[in-house]
Amino acid sequence: MDSREGKELQAEIAALRGRVWQLEETLKEYGIALKEESASPAPAVHSVAAAPIAAAADSEAVVPERSLSAAEVRVPQFAALEPAPAQEEQSLESRIGSQWFNRIGILAVLIAAAWFLKLAIDNHWIGPAGRVLIGLVAGAGLIAWSERFRTRGYAAFSYSLKAIGSGVLYLSLWAAFSLYHLADSGVAFAAMIAVTAFNGFLAWVQDAELLALYAIVGGFSTPLLLSTGENHEVGLFTYLLLLNLAVLVLVALKPWSRLLCAAFLGTVFFFAEWSATYYRADEFGTTAFFLAVFFLIFAWAPRLVRLNAEDGGTHPRWDTLALVVVPLANAGLGFLGYYLMLDSAGSGAAAPWVAVAFAAFYLLLLRFPARGAIHGSAAATSALHLTIAVVFLTIAIPLKTHGRWMTIGWLAEGAALVWLARRIGSTLLTVLALLCLGMGLIALVMVNPKASLTPVFNERFGTYLFAIAVCGLVTWLAMGAAKEPRPESGFSWKELAGASGLAVNALIVLAVGWEIHAYWWYVAWRGDDWTLMHDYRMYAQFTYSAFFMLFGAVLLAVGFWRRVAFLRWQALVLLAVAIGKVFTVDVSALSQGYRILSFLGLGALLLAVSFAYQKDWLGLRKAAH
Repeated sequence: MDSREGKELQAEIAALRGRVWQLEETLKEYGIALKEESASPAPAVHSVAAAPIAAAADSEAVVPERSLSAAEVRVPQFAALEPAPAQEEQSLESRIGSQWFNRIGILAVLIAAAWFLKLAIDNHWIGPAGRVLIGLVAGAGLIAWSERFRTRGYAAFSYSLKAIGSGVLYLSLWAAFSLYHLADSGVAFAAMIAVTAFNGFLAWVQDAELLALYAIVGGFSTPLLLSTGENHEVGLFTYLLLLNLAVLVLVALKPWSRLLCAAFLGTVFFFAEWSATYYRADEFGTTAFFLAVFFLIFAWAPRLVRLNAEDGGTHPRWDTLALVVVPLANAGLGFLGYYLMLDSAGSGAAAPWVAVAFAAFYLLLLRFPARGAIHGSAAATSALHLTIAVVFLTIAIPLKTHGRWMTIGWLAEGAALVWLARRIGSTLLTVLALLCLGMGLIALVMVNPKASLTPVFNERFGTYLFAIAVCGLVTWLAMGAAKEPRPESGFSWKELAGASGLAVNALIVLAVGWEIHAYWWYVAWRGDDWTLMHDYRMYAQFTYSAFFMLFGAVLLAVGFWRRVAFLRWQALVLLAVAIGKVFTVDVSALSQGYRILSFLGLGALLLAVSFAYQKDWLGLRKAAH
């Protein structure tokens, strides 16, 4: 082989090495691992190419290149091409076969076991002690047998057997207590607690959330199985308290957020069922204490719960329930419980102060650090607690006050929240403040008291003045915040300033309009001469037109003086309303003299406005060009 053929072979090998390298890099990008065999050498390429390459290096003035080893030129084998492990979602068929049928099977076996016990009882096949003993041995045997499947990799089936075995144990203990009276309630209760504790221990050792869930279900089933129909409030709630504390420890150490949801549902069920059946007003102190303890546990739990996201879990919906739904339901049901107890005791007047106490608690809770700071949920938890606090403050106002004081309370709360939102830069607080202001303005229109015979100096006009002052304060705060450098957010203080300024002028029109209406109506009513009612209505219509023109002129003058286009546009709209009223209503409602005055006043005002715009004092035509 001459030197030319050696150089060509060398170039082909170099090209082959480059292609192999590119192929390896491409496969790495897709997460595919390559399996290379290093046990046996591949000398074929080397034996053929080594000598020609060496000869070419000696005969030609080229850059010397070392001989290639077999490992360097060998093409990697692709026998073990496997994609990187990925979490695959189960199909509907797989879920039906592996999960739904599994749970239905557990239920069917438990029902069969219960029917077998009944059949044994009816036919007297086995004595009472033997029946209970068989059930206990069968349940323990199933739990022990399930470990054989777990060690062989069938964890889900193993947990199913443990669930069946635990259910058989609970049923056997229930039969020993309730059917055969072989054990008193204390012994049966201790035995069921032992079963629950054993399941919890297995769940901890095997790191199995499903087993822990079985333990919780068994723990909450114990009071139902051992119920005697008597009122044992302290014993029942103490047991539930210990069970909830155990759940709190588990969810703080393990990413088992669904346990918290199960414990909350079980506690709500027992508390509601007991309250509906046994609660009396003389038990207020004890019941209020346990309600407070349960409320504190589930209010604090979301700040301790370890989320699935921390440990790569796959149940984010349970995290959402634990962090959002449970706190909201806990706050609402806790307050509802106290409200109903106070109402039944004839102390409903204390309900507003309970709402204030709940709000103060959630505001205090904001001072404590949340474990969610590790995984980014602390901000969401704090925002949720802040929202709950504001809601309770908002609820306290209608519970304590009525009529105009409710309106004043909501408006004052909204103004305070706007001030606080500006201080701490919270968009959430601003939104809550707008909700309070909105409810206050709706109440101002819907439930505000009627005006008295005394014009201006009456409750309704005073409430409107308070609302105007609040909206003016919000306008001033928003304008100040709009001038300050702030990080980008989805909220605009400038828009809030414009909206609250518009609300000020709208409230002025409404307040004065109501006073005009009330004044002329009461004048007609006190005159006791209903034949003159038309004249009084005419006076009212003329006064409306005069006020609209006057207020529009004032707004326009202020808009020119302060160079605020927003005010000038409001003035133009109000003047347009006055024009429409004069040409439609006043033509038919006013007498000849008042009609002349109305048109004359409107014409003079419009000419003055036209002259002001023609003079172009603000340079509007230049701006247009």
